[in-house]
Amino acid sequence: MAVRSLYSAATGMLAQQLNVEVISNNIANLTTTGFKRSRAEFADLLYQEFRRVGSPSTNDNTIVPAGVQIGLGVKPVAVYRMHEQGNLLKTDNQLDVAVSGRGYFNITLPNGETAYTRNGAFQISPDGEVVTVDGFLVQGLAAIPEDTVQITVNQQGQMLAARDGVIEPEDLGQYEMTTFINDAGLQAIGDNLLLETPASGDPVNGFAGDVGFGQIVQGFLETSNVNAVTEITSLITAQRTYEMNSQVVQASDEMLRTVSNIR
Repeated sequence: MAVRSLYSAATGMLAQQLNVEVISNNIANLTTTGFKRSRAEFADLLYQEFRRVGSPSTNDNTIVPAGVQIGLGVKPVAVYRMHEQGNLLKTDNQLDVAVSGRGYFNITLPNGETAYTRNGAFQISPDGEVVTVDGFLVQGLAAIPEDTVQITVNQQGQMLAARDGVIEPEDLGQYEMTTFINDAGLQAIGDNLLLETPASGDPVNGFAGDVGFGQIVQGFLETSNVNAVTEITSLITAQRTYEMNSQVVQASDEMLRTVSNIR
């Protein structure tokens, strides 16, 4: 029994170590634009049955009401990404845009694959194209003319450029947007970028303001949805749980020492 408790407590320590790693990543990205916090999920392991519940205990068909089942510990089953809306931070930068509601900006990677992001901190490339901070092309927009004096983005994501000496603003296109039925199924590849997977479902393409899509807000950025107080509380809980599991390891070790010293 002491050996079983030793290994069960060890799985608990490993689980809380993973929990702390997830929490630490959330805290590290407290100021990352468009970051979505993660939560570790756990499940109990298989059980050893010493007396099966519901089995007959006599020839008169009396039933065992509870039985004896001994658990073997815990295991991690998922690190779930929470996609609730972050706060909108005013920047007054005309290239900064945020999504209020559902939807991702579409980004073309160097290999031609499409990635998705909530980070609307965009820049202008030497060719006038709207790109991410890593120079990846934002889909849906034409190049910005060199004589542009002001850029306006409406709630539907349509970009208009006011050019020097031209009365009518020039239409430069519209931010392409995408939603997924299971946002948690997207694969994070770093740099605030996500990729489609079989778990996310097929992409649903559209534009801001369409049914099921949020709206674009110019001059704002979506902040991380990490709550510092919640994460610190979770960190303390994980630390205390780790300590309690370590105490179980110590107690099991003392029990084994006692048994080994019997003469």
